[in-house]
Amino acid sequence: MARYIAKNIVAAGLADECEVQLAYAIGIAEPVSVFVDTFGSGKIDEKKISDIVVKHVDLKPRGIINHLQLLNPIFRPTSSHGHFGRKPGKVKVDGKVYDTFTWEKTDLAATFRKAAGV
Repeated sequence: MARYIAKNIVAAGLADECEVQLAYAIGIAEPVSVFVDTFGSGKIDEKKISDIVVKHVDLKPRGIINHLQLLNPIFRPTSSHGHFGRKPGKVKVDGKVYDTFTWEKTDLAATFRKAAGV
């Protein structure tokens, strides 16, 4: 999820480089920390980017599972050639069509850009 958020921050034009750190504690659904590091390439303050992420993304485990559709049975395409750096697409499993590599999408970029006012 952190990589997905970082990709969307860069795609939104809020930074040229980005690393997102999410910290969780046992028994607490919300992250105890959301840290954004733009390595000095941020167009706005890193704290503001972090606040935008917290406001617009459900970072609870169930929210991550739902948003990235992690329960979809996309095992075959995910298991071959790795699961990062792939283009999102579709796969048909047992007659149903599922999205693949949802964590590679930049579908939050417009939301982040609007929230940042850039």
